[in-house]
Amino acid sequence: MNPSCNVFLIGPTGAGKTSIGRQLAARYNLSFVDLDQEIERHTGVPVSTVFDIEGEEGFRRREAAMLDECSRRQGVLLASGAGAVLNVANRRHLSERGYVVWLQVTVPQQLQRLAHDTTRPLLADTDRHRKLESMATMRTPFYAEIADLIVPQSGEHEGVIAASERCIALIDQHWNRQVA
Repeated sequence: MNPSCNVFLIGPTGAGKTSIGRQLAARYNLSFVDLDQEIERHTGVPVSTVFDIEGEEGFRRREAAMLDECSRRQGVLLASGAGAVLNVANRRHLSERGYVVWLQVTVPQQLQRLAHDTTRPLLADTDRHRKLESMATMRTPFYAEIADLIVPQSGEHEGVIAASERCIALIDQHWNRQVA
């Protein structure tokens, strides 16, 4: 059990970190922070533009700096980027500064949820299934390494409200919340 006043959501692209995160932030009266949106706010351009200009390496540097800054705040629910766990310092910051909740999702569910999404640079690959499988293979051990709570994906067509309620029930049962 990781006592903290913060909750940090991790998980693959399409797991619902942003949509579920907003619901959880409201429930726990925490400030909601979406890491990708913070990067966009600070750079003034979409994440895809950062990728176009600076490549993935440049984006990851910005992501690490922003994660360090945002994870230092008190009383936040942070929806991390799916690949933030690739950086060892990011994993350390997440595990030391917050209660880490891993939202799981299957590749078929990701494909369904992201079928019409054209904003994610790493999914520009023509074979999304192969790309998502590859990312899962690389990132899953890192998610497992730092997760204080694992929220398995439920039904194929579970909505945000139902998923949020399921998360709340699990978090209420396991989170040793500290006051900011």
